[in-house]
Amino acid sequence: MMKLAVGVRDIAQLAGLQAARQRTDPPLRHRTRNFPRRAAEVVEGGSIYWVIGGAMLVRQRIVDVIHDTREDGSACAALVLDPVLVPVAGRPVKAFQGWRYLAAADAPPDIAAMQAAQGAEALPAEMIRELRALGLL
Repeated sequence: MMKLAVGVRDIAQLAGLQAARQRTDPPLRHRTRNFPRRAAEVVEGGSIYWVIGGAMLVRQRIVDVIHDTREDGSACAALVLDPVLVPVAGRPVKAFQGWRYLAAADAPPDIAAMQAAQGAEALPAEMIRELRALGLL
């Protein structure tokens, strides 16, 4: 699945927001109005890919999809998330509403796996940041 991280400027801010939410209202979850029809498929090795600043930059494993309620008492679905954020090769994404299913073939690779395969660890850290921001790495 992919989802816009509205109001989030970078991965560090997303991590901070989620850490605070996990402390005050565990388990770590993202609430959504609609229950995914493909919930079983999503839980079996699926991840949520966060779009930050117009680019898909990081993913989190979805460990469960449950029925939940919002603070106002209205029903919703909750994607229970693994707290580990895994940076992925940045890819530009046009704005959209809600969340979208993402085929495994369309998912960007994890940066750690990509660096190991391509020897990108030899690049200077500043260059890696700039290439990620451009969606080239």
